[in-house]
Parts: sequence; C-alpha cells; structure tokens
Amino acid sequence: MSDDTMAQDGFEPRPEADKTAEEAKVEAGVVEALATENADLKDRLLLAHGLKGSARGVGAFAIADCATEIERQPEDGQTLKRLGKLIDEVRDFIAAINR
Repeated sequence: MSDDTMAQDGFEPRPEADKTAEEAKVEAGVVEALATENADLKDRLLLAHGLKGSARGVGAFAIADCATEIERQPEDGQTLKRLGKLIDEVRDFIAAINR
C-alpha cells in the first residue's frame, strides 16, 4: 500500500519521535498493566486485543503474535513474561537506532 493510499484511507503512521511524553506514559502503563499477572482478566483481554492491533500496525509482529496468545490464554504466566521480554527488545532496538 502506498503512502497516498494510506492517507486516503485515513491512516497516517506517526513516527515514534513525534510521540508526546504523555502518550509514552500511557503506552507504558498499558503494557505494564497487561504484563502484570494480577491484572483483571477482562482488562487483560481488552489490552491484549488493542496491543495486537497496534503492534501489527507498526510491524511488531512478534508482539502481535504474543498478544494473540494472551487473548487465547490470558492467565498463562509464561506468555506474559515473553511479552515483557519482547517489549524490552523493542525498546532496546528503538534506543539503538535513535543514538
């Protein structure tokens, strides 16, 4: 899909650098709430679903796949830990390319 087609469809990706500090805090809170084993099951399912779509939208397919697994098995502690590791890897990657 070309940039023109995406813009016509109402989708214009925002670069990570354009994210505000408040947006970054909200994102961190969502990820933390999802990965916390004590999170409410309903909230975890909703957060996993949102994360899945967002991750696919930016090409973070491993995170999207992990979020799909959380939707299927929301109480699986191993999957929650894997999500935390994947997110750490993405953060490290972003930090490395921003240097």
